[in-house]
Amino acid sequence: MSEQVIGRAGEIGRLRAELDRLPQRGGSLVLRGDAGVGKSTLLEWAAGEAGRRQLRTVTLTGVQAEFDLPYAGLDRLAAGLPASAATAADRDVVRAALDGDLTPVRVALALLTLLTDAAETLLLVDDAQWLDAASWDALTFVARRLSGDPVLILLTMRNGAETTARLAGAALPELAVEPLAAPDAAALLDQRAPALRADLRDRILTEAAGNPLGLVELASLGDRSGRVPDDLPLPARLERSFALSVSALPEATQLLLQVAAFNDGSDGYETVAAAADLAGITLDDLTPAVAAGLVQVSEFGALRFRHPLVRSALRQAVPAGRRRDIHAALAAVIPRAPGDERRIWHLAAATTRPDEQVAAELAEAAQRARRRGTLGAAITGLERAAQLTPDPDVQAHRLMWALTTAHELGDHETLHRLIALLSARPLPPTVQARLSWFREVMLGSGWSGADRLGSFIEAVDRVRQDGDPELALTELAMNALRCYWSNADDETRMAMVDAVERFDLPADNAERIAVLAMAAPLERGPEVIAPIERMSRQLDGTADQLDLLAVSASGIGSWRRSNILGRAAADAARSEGRLGLLTQTLVTESVVAGQLGDVRLAERAGTEALTLAQETRQPRWELTASIALGYAAALRGDSATAQQRADEAEGALLPVGAYPMLALVQLVRGVDALAQGRHATAFERLAPIFDPGDVPFHPAIRLWAVSHLADAAVGCGREDDLRAIVDGLPDVDLPLLRMGRAYVAALLEPGEIEGVIDADYPFERARLQHAHGSWLRRQRQVSESRVHLRAAITALTALGVTPWAERARAELRAAGESQPAREDARDRLTPQELQIAMLAADGLTNRDIGERLFLSHRTISTHLYRIFPKLGVTSRTELVRTLISHPS
Repeated sequence: MSEQVIGRAGEIGRLRAELDRLPQRGGSLVLRGDAGVGKSTLLEWAAGEAGRRQLRTVTLTGVQAEFDLPYAGLDRLAAGLPASAATAADRDVVRAALDGDLTPVRVALALLTLLTDAAETLLLVDDAQWLDAASWDALTFVARRLSGDPVLILLTMRNGAETTARLAGAALPELAVEPLAAPDAAALLDQRAPALRADLRDRILTEAAGNPLGLVELASLGDRSGRVPDDLPLPARLERSFALSVSALPEATQLLLQVAAFNDGSDGYETVAAAADLAGITLDDLTPAVAAGLVQVSEFGALRFRHPLVRSALRQAVPAGRRRDIHAALAAVIPRAPGDERRIWHLAAATTRPDEQVAAELAEAAQRARRRGTLGAAITGLERAAQLTPDPDVQAHRLMWALTTAHELGDHETLHRLIALLSARPLPPTVQARLSWFREVMLGSGWSGADRLGSFIEAVDRVRQDGDPELALTELAMNALRCYWSNADDETRMAMVDAVERFDLPADNAERIAVLAMAAPLERGPEVIAPIERMSRQLDGTADQLDLLAVSASGIGSWRRSNILGRAAADAARSEGRLGLLTQTLVTESVVAGQLGDVRLAERAGTEALTLAQETRQPRWELTASIALGYAAALRGDSATAQQRADEAEGALLPVGAYPMLALVQLVRGVDALAQGRHATAFERLAPIFDPGDVPFHPAIRLWAVSHLADAAVGCGREDDLRAIVDGLPDVDLPLLRMGRAYVAALLEPGEIEGVIDADYPFERARLQHAHGSWLRRQRQVSESRVHLRAAITALTALGVTPWAERARAELRAAGESQPAREDARDRLTPQELQIAMLAADGLTNRDIGERLFLSHRTISTHLYRIFPKLGVTSRTELVRTLISHPS
């Protein structure tokens, strides 16, 4: 068929190559070009080719009339997919998305299952620029996860602002479809209109400028004035058909259906009661609608529409004034009840002018929805609450909450719309500070360091005094991270501490802990250790609270507690579909795993965090994830990767003046040099972290580096410099600092090491055993040295810190005993493969693993198919034994 598509050999070659990769791997491709340039013709070619290859082909067309109807496109797509008992639940999720309160991630995962459950599939999406935003987000979410599935998605998009905006963050491969070259345009015109006069032929070629549709239309009409009207799209026809069916019913029945369309409950009696306030209505008036097949009513009065489009058709047909009346009637009949917030949502929809009482109640309901994880409803509620808010400052606060929630949800369209809205208006100081912080930390737009913290703290205190302590506390905690990474002066840091102390908060309050740990980790860190430990045992907070606690624990070097809290936060964020928050929790987990010396966990969490940071467009967190992966590479002995990631991070941080974060970069470089046995270089790279006069200085991060600096100093004969630096450290009771001082003392004055380093610091403990065993060997206490060296080898190998394990083996050989290196089975796998293997070993099904990692169950199956031979196992039972019982 390629011969029939004139001038598109290159494009067809690309499409054929994409199809040839099935079924080994799938993917996506966007065909982008001007209207009429031939994108749809290329889709037709692909459909024909798929038919010859016996692929399942599914089509979807974006409809401009549905652009503002969330999930309308996805609903039509689901309807076009073959029914299957295995995917019935996922189909229900997608079909319920039109009216349900489902997270976008849950809907997208259901679509992923629907598309990947069957054999090889080609999905053709024409005019994708007109898909509603929710369907677009779900579809691109799926398209980015098809490398292991036999599914190819081809989309056409018309050039324009909407397409540019959408593709900017979609991370999908593109193929530009350009106008035909002059010879091809002439060939197409001659094929369609071979008898044209020469002058008319030249004019058409000039006017069409290589646009195939222009050529065909002008050739058929003979001039430029004709227009061929588009057919009414099928979904619009369906909606019009439903609307016509409704219009044929009695007026009372129509009114009942209109009320039911806006009622978010299924109680038919409730619907009748609301309609009765508008007219004399009874339940019997539903009978004609039931007879027409538009609704079903159970014996208990539950009302259900036959198809979501019936509801959408009714909603669109109701005039604005009638809509408000319907919402008011529903609000009047729904009683106040704990946990049932439908009344306030309807009341807010019926309110036509600013009303703080309604706005405040709706904002509270939206915040409860946010805490429950129903973020889409929370955004809608917060925006509507802002619309109803008379005070512009309070309105700005509520819009800022909506913006933050949109970020957590990964709703980029809403996020950037709200940023533009807030940026174009005067803002109260707290909102301005929070917006600036958001741009810096979340979007990576710049770096203001500690410059604005003072005015921000004053503004937060005003919010507290004005009667909104929850908002003030939340904003204070959110900015504590900036304080940690800005090396603020003592006066500013203590002002932040004083601000949180003015709240009447229990010791276990997550926001209070975060402010103390981040603003004053050395001064106030010791007092938050106990509450962090209690919270790590209980794990009963929200995802946000658990994340705050994990970050706080990491800030003061409580690695084990941070690891526990971070994992719980990540689990909660996954279950709620909060990809933005999940990204941040995984970054923390990767950083902390590196400090524990757990290379594999650092790589697993960091790899997933890096992918999600790119997908959710969080450059600052992407940068930190990359640094964490650089640290893991240094620990593993991959010097090239460690150096590359350190150099890239430095190149990003220096221009914006984010100097305190360079402490992490120097830590990567120092540990990389230690791994290579270059102790003098390691000392030179680590020492600046301890020097207040140097650019990479950080008062808290230097505590992370004490043991590494000690190893470097002892290895290159700079013990006196080490003593001077350690003597200059603050005298505070932090476990990390106690461990660092004990480690230094044990290296400088070798002796009994039992109990010197506890189990919370496994990497330092193993290194100290290595150092002590080496010292004993040099003292000719060979037998005793072997005991410590064996223990060091076991621990270092289990952690995955290969260079340190190899040096310990060399020492053991020098002590007269050989212990050959045994490959750890886990190191045969990529970080993602290891993550999947461990989840499988924990007993999760392929579908469970897929939902957890936002992949299809077929992709998980493909990974396991590759993992089993790598590990030399044939069953999950053997997998458990290999990974858990005998990890090495």
